[in-house]
Amino acid sequence: MRGGPGGPVKSRKRHKRSRVIVISVVGATALAVGGGALLMTDNNASAAKETPAQQAAARSGMTVKCPDVATSLSRVPQRARPAVNDELAKMDSQVADAYRRLTAQGTRADQEFVRTRVLDPLTAERRQTLDRIATEIEKVATRPSGLDSLASCTVKQDTAALAAASDAQAQGGGGQAQGSQAQGGGGQAQGGPQRSDFVDIRKVRPNVKNPRVRATGSKGRFSSRCGRNENKHFNSDNVIVAPGVSNGAHHMHDYVGNLKTDAFASNEVLASAGTTCTNGDRSTHYWPVLRLRDGTKEADAGAPGGGTEGNIGRILRPASVQISFRGNPVSKVAAMPRFLRIITGDAKSFTNGTANANASWSCTGFEDRQLKDKYPLCPRGSKVVRTFTFQSCWDGKNADSANHRTHVAFARADGSCPQGFKAIPQLVQRITYKVAPGARNIAVDSFPEQLHKPVTDHGDFINVMSSKLMKQAVNCINSGRRCG
Repeated sequence: MRGGPGGPVKSRKRHKRSRVIVISVVGATALAVGGGALLMTDNNASAAKETPAQQAAARSGMTVKCPDVATSLSRVPQRARPAVNDELAKMDSQVADAYRRLTAQGTRADQEFVRTRVLDPLTAERRQTLDRIATEIEKVATRPSGLDSLASCTVKQDTAALAAASDAQAQGGGGQAQGSQAQGGGGQAQGGPQRSDFVDIRKVRPNVKNPRVRATGSKGRFSSRCGRNENKHFNSDNVIVAPGVSNGAHHMHDYVGNLKTDAFASNEVLASAGTTCTNGDRSTHYWPVLRLRDGTKEADAGAPGGGTEGNIGRILRPASVQISFRGNPVSKVAAMPRFLRIITGDAKSFTNGTANANASWSCTGFEDRQLKDKYPLCPRGSKVVRTFTFQSCWDGKNADSANHRTHVAFARADGSCPQGFKAIPQLVQRITYKVAPGARNIAVDSFPEQLHKPVTDHGDFINVMSSKLMKQAVNCINSGRRCG
């Protein structure tokens, strides 16, 4: 079958026993934009109709958008995964480097520069990397076709920056996008977030709906107390997505639980490590740090994952961290397999789209109002809340998958699991922060090109509970008790 944008492309069959690798290709559209602005963008707008202030904001709010190869590779043979993961990490670095070239040029990034110095070199690098990925897979299975269509990238405008510039222009603000100046305009630096990325939580309508728990369901809750990262366990690795790659996340992570988690931690290392959890649970929990952009320089201001990636400001220690496992509304839950890996949310959802976005933002006292794509402005006496509610259905076989998503699934609206999946304890990571009322100077760490958008927030988990502790958790949940 021949694939097109958004559709599957099947491998060419070369060996009788080879496994078929299916690549889901995400198309990227390039449109010419006049007026001396961007050569390639995925926004359907004409720069010829923009004011000079809007064109300046468009350039300062530009980012690089590429098809996400990692999520497209839903099937990769186990023996090829280490090499493929290494190549995928290189692709993240390629995009980050291209974004730096783009933003370093500032308002001088005209059509010719964008094409010849940013997009063409990036496409060439990605094409070579995709060829190496295909070659690694071919060593143990059929060589996948269609990967080359994922090489081309575009330049995306941050419409929030453009809107802010329009508002400033209308108010006689000289065309500067309010809050976009580095360290001084409300603490917001070029590259985001923008003022329009924030919303007063009191103006948000309640939007939380929970399915009814049936008699066959499991109402219990098992909690682990793992602290607030008082021991300052930080790194910019991601042992799930980029194992063996230093700075594989390009942003700093907060960790609680397992004390040995970094890019190079094997299952054996995790199983023998110490933990911050009081019940002896060695599981690892991590998420991007939240920073206060008040002009304070953090220790990583000049380090990878920190300032060199555009992640600036003081790292905020959580006021509280709650780790809990909940039941299923329609059935009992089964034990998680040891070393099960789950990612919830999408670190690249600003450019990927929101299909996998899942983190929620809110304020204490207002948690019936959850935000996906905005930071909350909380009133006095209320804390900022980040909540990661993980996938709670498991395929019953795999502790991980090639794209780290297809081995688990979200329950349906009524709480039931999709066909072929079984209910497992649902992990919820809830983190709160003390932030000044109405403060617009917070930013979650992100890949450089994701512009610190709140929709890119995400949580990560590796189950390293002992079988005894997992059994206790399952029994607690299925019997309707609250334990831990």
